[in-house]
Amino acid sequence: MRLETHGFKKARIEIVPLIDVVFFLLATFVMVSLSMTRNQGMQVQLPSASTSQSSPDSEKALTLTVMDNGEIFYNKEKISASQLPFKLQSFKASSKDPKVVVNAAADADFKQVVAVLDEARKIGISRVGISTTKK
Repeated sequence: MRLETHGFKKARIEIVPLIDVVFFLLATFVMVSLSMTRNQGMQVQLPSASTSQSSPDSEKALTLTVMDNGEIFYNKEKISASQLPFKLQSFKASSKDPKVVVNAAADADFKQVVAVLDEARKIGISRVGISTTKK
């Protein structure tokens, strides 16, 4: 008696679906990592400067945004000018080396920007920078 063996299929790994899954995971990883870039402040049209330099410590800094309509944002939280000193004091108390980056819109009121800079320095934060774009 002879047994028929052609009814059994030999197990094998399908490569094409495996490649599809790997590319899907790779694309997902790339998209998630791109969305994880730190942008602590609000998006504004920054003024440009030819001497603009990037600071490696800017990711650890507090971002204060002054919008063109005068609104102030503490990172992405909208605050009033009267709340700013309390927020800065709590930031200074919680940070070992406090740094502030003022992210002011190009059309922002200069008096408002100076008031924010002045408030940071009054609190005792000496490392204050202004965010610009490169010309």
